[in-house]
Amino acid sequence: MMDLRLPGFGRFRPGNASAAVFAGPSQARAYWEGLRSGCGIPDRAQLDPRGLGGVLDRVFVAEAIGRGLVQVRIAGSLLVETAGMDLRGLPLSCLFSADARPQLAKVLETVISGQALVEIDLANGRGGPVPVARLLLLPLTDGSERRLVLGCLGVTEGGLGACMKFDILRCQEEHLNPVAAEVVVPPPRPERRVPHLTLVHNRD
Repeated sequence: MMDLRLPGFGRFRPGNASAAVFAGPSQARAYWEGLRSGCGIPDRAQLDPRGLGGVLDRVFVAEAIGRGLVQVRIAGSLLVETAGMDLRGLPLSCLFSADARPQLAKVLETVISGQALVEIDLANGRGGPVPVARLLLLPLTDGSERRLVLGCLGVTEGGLGACMKFDILRCQEEHLNPVAAEVVVPPPRPERRVPHLTLVHNRD
């Protein structure tokens, strides 16, 4: 399996993760948009941790391993603390309650297909319907047929507790414009010339 590590992820030490409300997803979205070429989807090889400075603790990269199912390959420390365990090699769905997982699978399938990016407002499954985090999911490629997801978890000023399971309060999809296909215009056909009529005298 291809190595998906990015230089700098393992060495990052987060600052105050609660300094701004939902600030992480906005920065990750802006960085992702900057990597796009026209209407295309960025490739994993384009990612540079320096472009995500300040939010690396809440960023993850996951690989599609089935329909609506992704496996985490890289995870920042905020996600590890939220899960209460190392997320590498685990499905992203382990962060969600059992009731939320079917909806998460549908959302992930849309992102994996490259049709849309998705922003999800999350609640603590044990704390009632109050948003405590926002999850941004962005499609990535890796130069082959595999599909990846770049995600970023933004938190409120109260932060998140350990071993939290999320419920989904709201999903907002933003459909991506497909890369415009090049229109091939055939060269104009040469004008067909009708030969001039020639009068032929028949002397018979």
